[in-house]
Amino acid sequence: MKPLDDITVIEVDNWMAAPSCGAILADMGANVIKVEPLTGDPMRDMMRPPKLPDELKSYDFQFDVDNRGKKSVAIDISNEQGAALLHRLVADADVFLCNLLTERQERFGMDPKTLLGLNPRLVHATFTGYGTTGPDAWRPGYDVTAFFARSGLYDAMREGTDGDVPMARPAQGDHTSGLALYGAIVSALRLAERSGEGQVVESSLYETAVWTQATDYAVTAMDKAPLRQRDRHHQIIATANRYPCGDGKWVVFNMPNDAMWPHFARTIGCEQALDDERFADLRSRFKNMPALVDIIDEALSARSRDEWGPVFDEAGLIWGPVLALHEVVVDPQALALGMFPTITSPDIGDYTTVANPLKFRTADVGPQGPHPKIGEHTRAILTDAGLSADEIDKLIGDDVIGELDI
Repeated sequence: MKPLDDITVIEVDNWMAAPSCGAILADMGANVIKVEPLTGDPMRDMMRPPKLPDELKSYDFQFDVDNRGKKSVAIDISNEQGAALLHRLVADADVFLCNLLTERQERFGMDPKTLLGLNPRLVHATFTGYGTTGPDAWRPGYDVTAFFARSGLYDAMREGTDGDVPMARPAQGDHTSGLALYGAIVSALRLAERSGEGQVVESSLYETAVWTQATDYAVTAMDKAPLRQRDRHHQIIATANRYPCGDGKWVVFNMPNDAMWPHFARTIGCEQALDDERFADLRSRFKNMPALVDIIDEALSARSRDEWGPVFDEAGLIWGPVLALHEVVVDPQALALGMFPTITSPDIGDYTTVANPLKFRTADVGPQGPHPKIGEHTRAILTDAGLSADEIDKLIGDDVIGELDI
C-alpha cells in the first residue's frame, strides 16, 4: 500500500518546480498524468551531460528526477478539442496541478471556477513565481529570480556587505518550493475528503523562499533594518564558523555557546590562544576575530579534513565536513538513508536517482519508474477516458494530440 495510490493527478506544467511536486506525488503512489504540448515539456533535453559512456549520455537524468513515475499525454490545449479532452480528464481526477499564470489559466479554461464546475471535489493547485494576487502576479518567475534574488536570500548569502552576489545551483528553489506545494495538496485532499468540497491551493517561489528565512524575517519584519552580513573573519563567535583544513577541504563548526571556546582551542592544538590577552573573553575575541581566524586556520592546516574528523568526534565538537556533490553520492550516511535509490529503465537498465526526503516505515514510497516519453500514454489514457480508436486516430491526424512513435 502507498499513501496516495487511490489519487489521480492531472498535471499541466513545465520546467522544474511544479513538476517536482508531481514527482513526489508519484513517489507516494499517485497516478500522475502529465499533459504536455505536442513538442513536449521544454525542460526535456536541457540536461547537463553526465560523464558516462556514450550509450548513457543521451538519457535525460535531470528531466527524469522531476518526472519519474508519471504518464505522458500529448495534447494541444490551445485547441478547442484539446481543451475539451483536458476537461474530460479533469472530471475524473482528484488533483489538478499547474504552473500557469492566472491569465493563461482563464484563457485555456483551467482556472479554479471552470474546473471545480466540472469536478466539485477537485483540489486545484497552482504554482507561480510571485503568487496569484498583487502587482507582480503577472510576472514569470524562476528560482534564481523569485526564490533567491527577490526574497533577499542572495543578499543574505553575500560574503560581507559588498561581496559578490552568489549564484545558486540549478533548481534549489524549485525543489524546496515543490515540497511546499506538495504539503498544501495533501492537506487539501484531507480537507476535501472531510468536507466533500473541492479546494483551491497555491504556493510560489517568492513565498517559499521567505519562509526558508523565517528566523531572520522574524526580526526584520519588525525592525525593517538591513541585515548585516559578516564574512568569516568577522563572525561573532569563533566556534560557529568555517575553516579550511590542511588538504584545502573545509569544515563548519556550529557551537554558538562561547563556553566551548577553551575546549575547542585545546582540541585543535592552539592552546597559545588561551593565554593571549587579545582573546581573553568573548568581547576581545570578537574585536580581534581576524587575527583569531588566522590562528585557527594555521592550527587546522596541520591535518587533512578526514584526519581531523575523528579528533572532532572524540572531543564532542559539533561540526560538519563541507562535502562536494561527488562526495555526497558515496557518503556512507547518505547511502544508509537510501538517498540515491535505483530505477530500472527499459532503455538503459538500472540507474541511480535522487530520493525525495519523505519516508514511511510501513509504506512502499519512492521512485515508481522512469520518466515517460512524450505522448507515451496518450492512446491508453484517452481510451480509458472513453474515446474510440477512430476518434483518437482522427485527433492525431488533426494535430490535436500526439502519441509516441514506436
